[in-house]
Amino acid sequence: MTNQFKILVVDDEKNIVDVVKAYLEKESYEVITAMDGEAALSIFNEEDIHLIVLDLMLPKITGEEVCTKIRATSSVPIIMLTAKADENERIEGISMGADDYLTKPFSARELVVRVRALLRRSYRDASPMADILIFNNGDLEVDIKKMIVKKQGKAVSLTTNEFKVLTILLTNPGQVFSRDQLVEKAFGMDYEGFDRTVDTYIKNIRHKIEDNPKEATYITTIYGMGYKFISS
Repeated sequence: MTNQFKILVVDDEKNIVDVVKAYLEKESYEVITAMDGEAALSIFNEEDIHLIVLDLMLPKITGEEVCTKIRATSSVPIIMLTAKADENERIEGISMGADDYLTKPFSARELVVRVRALLRRSYRDASPMADILIFNNGDLEVDIKKMIVKKQGKAVSLTTNEFKVLTILLTNPGQVFSRDQLVEKAFGMDYEGFDRTVDTYIKNIRHKIEDNPKEATYITTIYGMGYKFISS
């Protein structure tokens, strides 16, 4: 029996691919592999991928380019692998859209733990929902599995955290969530941010999905209480 999550592992070193694949499959994840950036993008565009383990040093198309191209349309969780141990390299990787970062050589067991934690955070409330949610006759379309958001047919790029907040709201239409509740549901009790960070996420989401962010029709503010999503 397979897990509901499908993971794409991308690395040009076959021994690493084989080990990571074996460990993840032992956890009942479905694993697809690629050994260059071009193949990785092709697979991502054809499959419902829930998380990517992505090496930076890839042939044909670099891991950095793969990450940038995916982030242009999707907030799918990405764990980067690299032989570069320099702090600036790690910061750059996170800045371009990675959600986590492991330096080679790494422990396959640690990678599995990070995969499990990132999937749990990213898809906390998504499993009971339909794969694709459509609002206002197609004005807004959200693919829960691929973490893709489209506004009037055009893909918009949300960060992973923005997508988490949006998912909590749109999967519970009409329900008012306080900042504390959104933090707990989207990120868990161990989240190191603070409740006012949610205001920033809401502001960014509105700029991406609303016709007029100042007169929001999807995410409305309930003063003194929090936010709610209105579907129609």
